[in-house]
Amino acid sequence: MAEQPHGQATFYQYRLLKKISLSKHILGIYLFLPCAVVATEMFILSWDSFIYFLLAFALILWIHFVIGRSVLFLLGSIYQKKWRFSLRTPWLGYMPDQHVSSRVFSKVQLHTSWISICLIGIMAFWSPLSFIISILFWHIWMLIPRYYALIRFSNQRKDGMLKFNDQDISYYKQ
Repeated sequence: MAEQPHGQATFYQYRLLKKISLSKHILGIYLFLPCAVVATEMFILSWDSFIYFLLAFALILWIHFVIGRSVLFLLGSIYQKKWRFSLRTPWLGYMPDQHVSSRVFSKVQLHTSWISICLIGIMAFWSPLSFIISILFWHIWMLIPRYYALIRFSNQRKDGMLKFNDQDISYYKQ
């Protein structure tokens, strides 16, 4: 491959195969769920559930970050540059900020899912019930939109590229 002269960029052309819009109604319900869960925990278990709920949120963000970063490290350094910590809903946590291979994305999500469940299972022996319920909730809550995207695009070509935006998810062919 010949080197590009200084100042010329390489252009990648992607062809859109499918786009899924995220409805505001569903996003509203999705964002209301944490409020409902913490209120239920506080009513049924105890008032200190709110503190455990916040601690569980911070811990699950960190666990997902460490697992995702480790998987990307094992896949190769080129993938790590395309992922960032995001505070955009519903894409909270460690997410790709550019087009990403659907295979890489599914590997990261699969490993994040089962390793996190194993860690939560280990923590269950020493942690209060409220904390375990909270961390399980946050784990599932953060993975729902990601698996929604994977399921909706499961009938597409396996060599596609995913792009996550605030209002939609796009699936491209390179």
